[in-house]
Amino acid sequence: MDNGLHFMFCVITAVLLLRESSQTGEKNDPKMHPTRGTDSREPEEGLPALTVTTILEDPYVMVRSAELEGYCIDLLKALAGMLHFHYKVKVVGDGQYGAVSPSGNWTGMIGEILRQEADIAVAPLTVTSAREEVVSFTTPFLQTGIGILLRKDTVSQEVSFFHFLAPFSKEIWTGLLFAYVLTCFCLFLVARLSPCEWSEPKSEENHFTFLNSLWFGAGALALQGVTPRPKALSVRVIAAVWWLFTIALLAAYIANFTALLSSGSEQLPIQTFEDLVKQRKIEFGTLEGSSTYYYFKNSKNPTHQMIYEYMDKRRDRVLVKTYQEAVQRVMESNYAFIGESISQDLAAARHCNLVRAPEVIGARGFGIAATQASPWTKKLSIAVLKLRESGDLDYLRNKWWETSCLHKSRERWSPLQPQALGGLFLTLAIGLALGVIAAVVELSNKSRHAAGHAKKSCCSIFTEEICARLRIKENTRQSQETSGRANA
Repeated sequence: MDNGLHFMFCVITAVLLLRESSQTGEKNDPKMHPTRGTDSREPEEGLPALTVTTILEDPYVMVRSAELEGYCIDLLKALAGMLHFHYKVKVVGDGQYGAVSPSGNWTGMIGEILRQEADIAVAPLTVTSAREEVVSFTTPFLQTGIGILLRKDTVSQEVSFFHFLAPFSKEIWTGLLFAYVLTCFCLFLVARLSPCEWSEPKSEENHFTFLNSLWFGAGALALQGVTPRPKALSVRVIAAVWWLFTIALLAAYIANFTALLSSGSEQLPIQTFEDLVKQRKIEFGTLEGSSTYYYFKNSKNPTHQMIYEYMDKRRDRVLVKTYQEAVQRVMESNYAFIGESISQDLAAARHCNLVRAPEVIGARGFGIAATQASPWTKKLSIAVLKLRESGDLDYLRNKWWETSCLHKSRERWSPLQPQALGGLFLTLAIGLALGVIAAVVELSNKSRHAAGHAKKSCCSIFTEEICARLRIKENTRQSQETSGRANA
């Protein structure tokens, strides 16, 4: 009896030791990672078990405290909760996304799916026609494109000699010049018409000549009071409106010029891919075997063909193996990285000395890959659409793209357009119209009083006053009146 108990005890101990050893070996396998948020229900409950291949790329999949986390891990957790499946995540063995090797076989995550080493691939895997021919993709869960990642100090250039004109668009500068000339002309005209500014045109000289009016308007632009000083109400109305116009305009100019200097957006000579090809200072490349590389290879655009030829001839020097290597090389050398714009936005947010050029080409999406005969493709596509409609994909995007450097990022600067100051120009136009109307009213009142004393018609006195103030020759006016009587 004692021997039987002793034998049973030895058997149980051996079984426990073997189980612990197998679990330890699985835990130490570098290709297999437990995931935070993995469905904890055991396979014997009847849940399907999927092997998921992925690639380490920040912020999609990252290793934190011996566990995987990131955007794709959270996405996988949400999909597992909706479709009720158990999964195990493995990092792709060769560290590649998936391309055709010289031997004709597929590498990376695409190759693992074709070899049935994994059921699905959840990663920043671009949907391309070549990959779609061998595997099946779901509806894209992220939209992106191809952009240029640069270091700010490698692309800085000398400030333009006319950099001070940049805060306003050409239309606003043209409108400002027109408003200045029109206002000065209205000052000159109203000062001559108003009897309060110039009571006796035959015996005195009006101070508001056209040159003095131009000087008065320029002084207001410089926020300086200049002579002559207006006396009539009509002239003061125009002067006050012009002063308000210049104060608001200068405030807008100073604010936008400050934003221009702090943003540094005008110090990017490389705005497009064509600019990148024309320059010779900065090397550029992309991920070796990536969809971006084959995009330029297959493109018929002449600029894109030049980019491909450049990278193909210098492939040993300009092509990089990983995204992390690309970012590090951009930060440490004169190198521009061509890749997914959404990943470049994250790099520019986390490394404040990096910037993405404005142009983005080749709109594309990241999808989940599976075998062509897999029943999971349609299920996953529907689940992705539901997550998008519910706003969960936007939540994940905001969660994993929020970094410590985002608060330093600046909105892209642009010069002020006419729409921004349209109300200001309209106010000036109304003020000028009121000033002219006030001057006409002032002159009409004087003409009415003068007509009563001289016992003449108000219209004739009004016409005489206008001719005298505008220096219209008397003989010219009389000849016009004579010709009018003759025609009558």
